[in-house]
Amino acid sequence: MNATTLQVVSPVPTDIDIANSVQPQHISAIAKKLNLNPNHYDLYGKYKAKVLLPVIDELKGRQDGFYVVVGGITPTPLGEGKSTTTVGLCQALGAFLDKKVVTTLRQPSQGPTFGIKGGAAGGGYSQVIPMDEFNLHLTGDIHAITAANNLLAAAIDTRMFHESTQSDTALFNRLCPPNKLGNRTFNDVMYRRLKKLGINKKFPEDLTPEEVKRFVRLDVDPNTITWRRVMDVNDRFLRKITVGQGVNEKGMVRETGFDISVASEIMAVLALTDSLSDMRDRLGKMVIGNSKSGEPVSADDLGLGGALSVLMKDAINPTLMQTLEGTPVFVHAGPFANIAHGNSSIVADKIALKLVGPGGFVVTEAGFGCDIGIEKFMNIKCRYSGLRPQCVVIVATVRALKMHGGGPVVVAGKPLDQAYVSENVGLVEEGCANLARHVKIVKGYGVNVVVAVNRFSSDTEAEILAVRRAALAAGAYGAVVCSHFAHGGKGAIDLGMVVQKACESATEPFKFLYPLDASIKDKIEAIATSYGASGVEYSEQAEKQIKMYSKQGFAGLPICMAKTQYSFSDNPAAKGAPSGFVLPIRDVRASIGAGFIYPLVGSMSTMPGLPTRPCFYDIDLDVTNGKVKGLS
Repeated sequence: MNATTLQVVSPVPTDIDIANSVQPQHISAIAKKLNLNPNHYDLYGKYKAKVLLPVIDELKGRQDGFYVVVGGITPTPLGEGKSTTTVGLCQALGAFLDKKVVTTLRQPSQGPTFGIKGGAAGGGYSQVIPMDEFNLHLTGDIHAITAANNLLAAAIDTRMFHESTQSDTALFNRLCPPNKLGNRTFNDVMYRRLKKLGINKKFPEDLTPEEVKRFVRLDVDPNTITWRRVMDVNDRFLRKITVGQGVNEKGMVRETGFDISVASEIMAVLALTDSLSDMRDRLGKMVIGNSKSGEPVSADDLGLGGALSVLMKDAINPTLMQTLEGTPVFVHAGPFANIAHGNSSIVADKIALKLVGPGGFVVTEAGFGCDIGIEKFMNIKCRYSGLRPQCVVIVATVRALKMHGGGPVVVAGKPLDQAYVSENVGLVEEGCANLARHVKIVKGYGVNVVVAVNRFSSDTEAEILAVRRAALAAGAYGAVVCSHFAHGGKGAIDLGMVVQKACESATEPFKFLYPLDASIKDKIEAIATSYGASGVEYSEQAEKQIKMYSKQGFAGLPICMAKTQYSFSDNPAAKGAPSGFVLPIRDVRASIGAGFIYPLVGSMSTMPGLPTRPCFYDIDLDVTNGKVKGLS
């Protein structure tokens, strides 16, 4: 691939300064590297393009490239550099090892960008550019999700309002009004509801009064509604709100709240779909709550599946961007990594694997550690995609391993304790129990593991050696020290070479952690056992929900565990590799359209708040040239 040459300086400048120092190639040049012509994509300015879904059909007979996923050990609150490693590895493969490569990444939410975490384009000399566009509006996918989600939320309250004020006949007359010739008709989405009800009739006038009643009355139980409104801003004061207080809403008051947009089930649908027809079906199947008789109520029951699909029709196309060194990147979907599966889209991966072809590489990233992100990648994403990875890269840092070995608490925004910036091989060796368990988790799927030690300036040779030894002893295929943050792709060449060998030598059959036909509890317990738990404890509410979902026919879905990322257990303070604990399941919920059940281990916030000093203090616009300053 024709690479962009980096002019690396030391000390490493800020991320935004590095990003602004590199002139991106026109996105058509990046597309050409993948043999994409202008008919295959729509331009969004000079440096972004939407790659169109029919590309999959054109490349249908082509063999896939190698499939690599990057995970991590249990992180500190500072993060251990998974995104940076993902980008750096791809820059090494494409710019230095002359391989066809595509990076596939999640689109970040604007909430953390302006909040406490900052952006997610990688860091240092391993970034996606333009990083300001990557971290902000991109091509509008999150805005489309926000609009679709809130249209559904509005439809729920409005339908309850109209059902409370109208007779069956009045509802039927308004839902199926006569046309100019006096004839009534059902539209497509209504036939979906009729089929669900077991009513096999084509014309409205053929329905009996009882069938009319069943058709028009969803009879939503407001206490069961799980669908909330969303926005792409961190706003703690919208976590709980009251709606329906207007004088015209006739007492239809209820408590609800806002989530951040990327927590919407529609985002998870986007990430797990593989075609327009599949997306249409998934959006229509999304369950918003139950009727008062206990039946699930879906978006199609509300007449909305088609309209949601129209709002999402452009969002299904992945966005093409580039790294600092000119290698291609697909940015697509960004589901939460706790209540959802935390991986970028199946569509992007499938297109990319065909574009790179045999001998090429697609490198994607899974959220959080291997206990969460990789587990969901394997058991949810790979089930729905049919794809199988040849290699998993586990990102580890000396800093995190010291924490797991008993080091002082690491707090974002506060200076690191001296233990983290001075040599302490003993702490590192103790903490490697955490790394070993992550390696064991991945090897359980029959996939080769390469450990990438993301090097910091304070790490010593003895500490690095301790990590490499522990990784190999745990069964890793290789363990490689990387400096891609400071040196770009050049700092990940060794990692790229070992990843290539790991992919080429992959022969072990792939294994899922559990069969789909196991019970909900058996699947939960299989995942808990992989964490090191000795058992699972269910609350009364969790037991009730499991019974309900099983009765409604959803027991065959995979499990998406919503658990803290800071420990194998439910206790974020339990570092290292705890074992013998009982995992408490507080509640069990479902994303039926996306296609998974998610047990809640403890409380999960789906609307972050802003800290005392949010990132937005540092963000500004240079009005002399229009460039963004201070974005991290």
